[in-house]
Order: sequence, then C-alpha cells, then structure tokens
Amino acid sequence: MKEKYIVRQPIKDANSQILGYEILYYGENQAYGTEGGTNEFAAADTVYNFLLQNVERTLKGQVHFMTFTTNLLMRKAPRLFEKESLVIQIDDSVIIHPLAMKFVQQFAKEGYKIAVNEFRFSPRYMGLMGEIDYIKLNFSNTSEQSLRHIIEMAHSMNKQCIATDVADAEAYDLAVSTGVDAMEGPYVAQKLATKAHASGYLQSNFFRLMVAVVQEEPDMEEIEQIIAMDATLTYGLLRVANTAYFSTSRVTSIRQALVTLGIAQLKQWIYLLSASNAEHEIDPGSEEFLKLSFMRGSFCSELMRYAKDMPISRSDAYLMGMFSTLDYLIAAPMEDILESVPVAEEIKAALLRHEGRCGALYDLVVSYERADWKKINQYAEQLGIATNLLTSVYFTCTEEVNAIWNQLMGMEKA
Repeated sequence: MKEKYIVRQPIKDANSQILGYEILYYGENQAYGTEGGTNEFAAADTVYNFLLQNVERTLKGQVHFMTFTTNLLMRKAPRLFEKESLVIQIDDSVIIHPLAMKFVQQFAKEGYKIAVNEFRFSPRYMGLMGEIDYIKLNFSNTSEQSLRHIIEMAHSMNKQCIATDVADAEAYDLAVSTGVDAMEGPYVAQKLATKAHASGYLQSNFFRLMVAVVQEEPDMEEIEQIIAMDATLTYGLLRVANTAYFSTSRVTSIRQALVTLGIAQLKQWIYLLSASNAEHEIDPGSEEFLKLSFMRGSFCSELMRYAKDMPISRSDAYLMGMFSTLDYLIAAPMEDILESVPVAEEIKAALLRHEGRCGALYDLVVSYERADWKKINQYAEQLGIATNLLTSVYFTCTEEVNAIWNQLMGMEKA
C-alpha cells in the first residue's frame, strides 16, 4: 500500500499575509494531477475516496486551491466542497480534453473560482479567459521576460497572478518585482516575519490567562492549557521559574513552572507582563508564527504516540515544536534563546543542528509542512512511524489548532 498524504501550503502576498492555501496530494501514481490511462483512473479513485472520507477536515477557514484531473471533474468532485472555500485548479491535460472543459465551464457558471496551472498565452488558453480567475506561473522554469509579459497582459484582463515554485530569495524578489498578486513555494512557506516583538504574545490569550488566575479557585489545568497555546508565554514562564529566586533545580515543563511559582507569584508575573505589554500589538507576521509554533507543538506531541525509542516525553516534544519559531518572535539568535531556558539537550541538538531522533521528529514535522514527500518517508521510516497515520494526525492537529485559534481571534476582536 502506497503512502497517501494531504498537505496545506500557504499562498501569501508580498506582505506575508496568507490569502489562501494550496492543497497538495501525494498518493497513488505520485500525484493526483497525473493523467495516464488506467493509472489516472486509479489515482482518481484514491483521491476521490480520500476526499470523500475527509471532506470535513480538508478545507477549513480560508480559500483553498486544489488541482482536479479530468476524472475527478467528471465525478463532480468539486461539489464535495463549498464554492466559497474552493478554487478549482486545472492543467494542460484538462484544457485539451473537450469533455472536461465542459465541466469546468459548468463549475464556473455555478460560482466556483477557476485557476490554471503553468499558464501560457496560446490559443487554447486564450479561449478560457472568460472562466479563469487566477493564472499560476512557475517561476522556476519560465524566463523573466515571459513572466513580465504574461503578468502585464493578465492584469489588463483583471486576472490575478500567482507565482508558484518560489524556492529561494532570488525567485521571491523576482516575483515581488513583477507585481504578482500572491506567491507560493518552499521559500514562501518559511519566509521570516518582517518584525518581531520580545513581548509578542496574543492579547486575547493573555486576557484569558488574566481571567483564569484571578478566579477565587484558579483551575491550574486551564491555566496550563492557556499558556501552552502561546510560545512566547511558555518561554517567559520557564525563564521566570528557572531564576535562582524561585528554583534551585531545573524546571522543564509548564506544569513544573506553575507549581514552582505558585498562584500568588504567577499573578504578579502576569500583572508585570500586562504593564510592560500595554502599548504593544502583534504584527501579522508574528501572529502567523505564533500559530505555526502552536501547530508544530501539537504535531510533534501527537507524533510521539507512534515514534519509537524517543529520548524525550510528549511535553518535551510539544516544547520543541513551540520553541522552533522563537527566533522569529524574539529578536535573538536561537542559541541564546535556548541557553536561557533549561530544555533537554536533545531538543537543543534538534533545533540547532537537526541531530538525533528528536531532530528527525522535528524535521519530519517541517518536511510535512513543506510537502517534501521524499523526506517525509525518510524521517517517518527512521522514527518507526507508519506513514498511513501521518495525514490523519496532521489534520487532527490542524482542526484542534484552528478551533482554538478561531476562538482566540474572536476574543481579540470582541
């Protein structure tokens, strides 16, 4: 049985704002965008069945771009999803298929947005301009002159342009200079936030923490859960708990830190944070990395249920994922950040040098984010994790993170 993975990769504008997500699928025949006789039918079967079983989990929140083959279009697979949350992507194999194009035109009439992969100005593409909403351009195999020409023409027709396969800083700078509306690719997925705050915790999360600690009988489990959602709060708590004033031994978990401080000192720490953070707001880039840290922490922790011979606990794995973005959120090198809190040496080796089994777990999580299929299989095998579990675990974590995040954002706006 071959592995089947579904991954969401962000599509961002030049300000690193997420405009939507690309749904990437890996399974039978390597990718579900591949046409080719019986193999394509097998690929369509695999994808359709998977989407049917996971429709409630695959597309949540923002707009998602998904490539559909001729067979998937003929099965009316796009109707599994709400048209407000889906952009139907097609490639050349669909465009040259007259029956498939009738389905595309029908979906467009029904209100679905249409995107074309690897767009080029040729007669068969020009005939589609009435239905197309997005033009996707591969920045790794198209000349700069051609790119600029296509983008200028597309904008004159009110079509949005998305640069794909943006793999390095050079391609990113070219995409920005050509005036594309959005970008995606390995470099875009990991691009650093443009601004960082030493006090970059979520205001809504912090407000929930303040409410929790002033209760007549504070619920320490609830307080622990609130702090665990925010990488910077977790980092700050561990730093305070490990000062000589509070502890003579290493405090390595949120629960230990809460016990060490006690409710009275915890209240003082929170009030101090409140005063020092009164004038600060989180920029969108930092907010994105807070959410990413939460997702990585959850994913690392859940994968620990299946990884073999791990030298750390699930709570350690959670901290590893949470702390992996702190050098973007706090204006300091990762080496300095990790020196100021007593995390396990295996975590330091993983985050700084990608070493050991913890490094393999961290690299598996990052490889899954980036849809690096080869490395996903490599690290999963190294850790003894059955690959058929990965997508289910990934979307379970995604659901949980999104649900909590939406709750936090609702409190932020209230």
